[in-house]
Amino acid sequence: MEIAPPFGYTEVVPLYKNQKVRLLAPGEIPGFARKLNAIPISYTEFALVARDYPIVFTGGDKGETFAPVAVLGMTAGENLFLAGGAWAEKIYVPAYARRYPFCMAKVTLNKVEQQDRLICVEKSHVGDAGEPMFDAEGQPVAKWKEIERLLTEFETDLERCREMCSILGDYGLLEPFTMQATLNQGSAMHLTGMQRVDEKRIEHLNASQIKNLVRKGVLGRIYVHLLSLDNFSKLLERKAARAA
Repeated sequence: MEIAPPFGYTEVVPLYKNQKVRLLAPGEIPGFARKLNAIPISYTEFALVARDYPIVFTGGDKGETFAPVAVLGMTAGENLFLAGGAWAEKIYVPAYARRYPFCMAKVTLNKVEQQDRLICVEKSHVGDAGEPMFDAEGQPVAKWKEIERLLTEFETDLERCREMCSILGDYGLLEPFTMQATLNQGSAMHLTGMQRVDEKRIEHLNASQIKNLVRKGVLGRIYVHLLSLDNFSKLLERKAARAA
């Protein structure tokens, strides 16, 4: 059996009822997110994420697929939402980071990828110093029920995200763009590799396509995404404050 760890995870193993797991402390940031300038987000997070971060789309498979991400920094390896070793106060923490060290991983058995995903945990977080997720009778504790709900809902959300991005791609609504800015010190920055919805292209869709965008909840998320792009100014403010 081969288990493919999600982006940012090092080595994941199946979660067993007799294991103890070291959970993240309040505000603690997973190691991978400390040097990350963008993090994946899910379908239901759009409105929450848009309060603090720009939402853009990134391409994969040579432009064949897309995924929404929250932009955390203006340069590679930069998370501007770090504050004293924790996530900045009063800032929404994306579910991708909150679910750590757990995940739902893809499993390959006899070289065949299984349809169902397996609940796994980062191997380095398993040990006697952690907390039990199940009691002596093998029943889940209250904390694990909350985590399991987060994992399940997040995984379902990712499927809805993939459907949404597939629609955006099929309808030709995405376009590449570059964020350029000059700080007070005179240094120039160029953030590339991003996609955004071209609002003008929506006008050229037929009635059936528009109806599908509305029915799937995609149209609303398009405008949340477009409004969130104003948050690039907040990123620049954070960048300037950190430089000062």
